[in-house]
Amino acid sequence: MTNPQWSAGPVLSGRGLVKRYGQQHALAGIDIDVQPGEAIAIVGPSGSGKTSLLHVLAGILRADSGEIWLQGQRIDQFGEKRRSELRRTEFGFVFQSGMLVSELTAEENVALPSLLAGGTRGEAIAAAREWLGKLGLAGKEARRPGELSGGEAQRVAIARALTHRPKVIFADEPTGALDTRTGRETMDALLAAAQASGAAVLVVTHDRELAESMPRTVAIRDGLIATRLAA
Repeated sequence: MTNPQWSAGPVLSGRGLVKRYGQQHALAGIDIDVQPGEAIAIVGPSGSGKTSLLHVLAGILRADSGEIWLQGQRIDQFGEKRRSELRRTEFGFVFQSGMLVSELTAEENVALPSLLAGGTRGEAIAAAREWLGKLGLAGKEARRPGELSGGEAQRVAIARALTHRPKVIFADEPTGALDTRTGRETMDALLAAAQASGAAVLVVTHDRELAESMPRTVAIRDGLIATRLAA
């Protein structure tokens, strides 16, 4: 299904998103638009619905009601196979722990989404090396996650999120396991790389200073958008 009113509008939209766990509302009817290339910080207290919003928009979780549109196409009605394909091709992910495969090298971790999407190994590895170089990891392509610092491992995760040129990157507390300086450097690298590729970025964070540095902040409280702040 294609939204007839969509032309050059938001890359990703949620309308009336509701998600419940038992009797508890994680999301209580949220509307949100994400513009192409936009960087948004999602903030709020623990349990407010931040991560649920991220996971629903990304198709990791199904909303109980509401609509999700990706460039004019309604995606919340897709089956699991199609949503999984979207997560491999249109979305990128950076998590707090990086979630790298410990047995794979840095370049193999970065190449993995492209390989899963059916790309050739040669092309996937070449793209992985290019992104690792852009993120300051040239010469460390053959290292495994255990041989990298925390900041380096997160840069590998960023490269993995970007290598297939997604439309939207979802980052859940990407600096939460890093010290302040490394976290800021890692976040700067993520935003710069995303901007260069044209990807929008949604970042869930408890870091107030990080949120205030982002172009746009969306505050969630009790499953609802409480305020919209612009830098």
